[in-house]
Amino acid sequence: MDHSAAAIEAGVPTRKDSGRLPSRHGGHAHGHSGLARTAHGMSSSSLRKKSDATLVRKVPVASLRPVLANLQEVLLGTKLAVLFIAVPLAVAAQCFSFGQVWVFALSLIGLIPLAERVSFLTEQLALYTGPTIGGLLNATCGNATELIIALFALMQGKIEVVKCSLLGSVLSNLLLVLGTSLFCGGIKNLGSEQPYDRKQADVNTGLLVLGVLCQSLPLLLRYAVSSGEHAVATDTTVLELSRACSFVMLLAYVAYLFFQLKTHRQLFEPHDVEGGGEEEEEEEEEEEAVLGFGSALFWLILMTVIISVLSEYVVGTIEPTSKSWGLSVSFISIILLPIVGNAAEHAGAIIFALKNKLDITLGVALGSATQISMFVVPLSVLVAWIMGIQMDLDFKLLETGSLFISVVVTAFALQDGTSHYLKGVLLLLCYIVIGACFFVTRQPAHQPNSSGSLLDGPMGPMNVQIA
Repeated sequence: MDHSAAAIEAGVPTRKDSGRLPSRHGGHAHGHSGLARTAHGMSSSSLRKKSDATLVRKVPVASLRPVLANLQEVLLGTKLAVLFIAVPLAVAAQCFSFGQVWVFALSLIGLIPLAERVSFLTEQLALYTGPTIGGLLNATCGNATELIIALFALMQGKIEVVKCSLLGSVLSNLLLVLGTSLFCGGIKNLGSEQPYDRKQADVNTGLLVLGVLCQSLPLLLRYAVSSGEHAVATDTTVLELSRACSFVMLLAYVAYLFFQLKTHRQLFEPHDVEGGGEEEEEEEEEEEAVLGFGSALFWLILMTVIISVLSEYVVGTIEPTSKSWGLSVSFISIILLPIVGNAAEHAGAIIFALKNKLDITLGVALGSATQISMFVVPLSVLVAWIMGIQMDLDFKLLETGSLFISVVVTAFALQDGTSHYLKGVLLLLCYIVIGACFFVTRQPAHQPNSSGSLLDGPMGPMNVQIA
């Protein structure tokens, strides 16, 4: 019996059948022609590995084979499977009080494979739901880890952690991920420049500029009122302006999704590059459905619950870890959390840059930055409003200035439609300088949360100290 026969016996769909696999809801899985894969999904697929049904076939109890095959596909179908051991270790460290630093470190490591698996399961569901619903699923779950961490930080009243972690995700995607990808791809292709479609980059950078404007206006208004140049009716005007800007940002994101998934879908589909024949065939094979709709939905819910538990651990232990490591909470939130939390997605972006497929790399880096800036940030402000928490869009001068410069540098680097390693070097050096700046700052953990008041001075509470 060959592997295909074993897979059929174990209840796992083969590649020949998976293009039209019946779901438990009576639907069918869409093949490659029915669903254009997103850059996030193709990036994550580079970290997946094919499952071998040989061991499952040897199980004597036939009824257990589909269950074991399902477990094998979800838990062992990734090159990051070895990191799953950090999940039970983090729970054990929390339950048996091994130390909050251990809980923080193990939880961060455990989030790496979980984030990759959420991307995989979302892609599996998208194969059953069609291109539009599938695109919405990817758009919603693409940065589920950052969203969940932000929600738990909000529930604990740690607004500065929310702001810093979301800002760090944008900076990490624009400078670290994109810079590393352009550098590695440029080194791999020294003899020629790497082309990419400028149209996708122009759309994303335009949205990022709008996001920076919406985040800058509350800061500028606070400064203008405090300096006496303008007057406002109430002290909560900055908070009210932030909420209005949040609605505008979400409206722009909805328009972006309609543009991406309906009217101009072709702009966001990866373009063929010479020399990728065999690799592209392998990637097309990887996108076929290997899980049923019900199984994929169950595992997605379970993975989300586990991510929620670990996110709560991370948020609850970030301040003790800050004191133990001698690092500021802002540095951990802006630099460490995004690097570790998105490691799987970042690795995939770099791998495709090495394969001279920059359209996918740009889709991952710019797409994630756009989603965080235009969806997760305003959603956090509105959710905080519902929870009775006064969170505004004033990210303070240093943070907002860093974001603005990062967007400008990225836009200039991507303006000509070709790339080389020097562009990657420049983006990486910008990230290092910004990281060094937040490394030397010391922001007390007991600092009052921003409330949108205009009485704190031009740049908000001025209690940031230099080490």
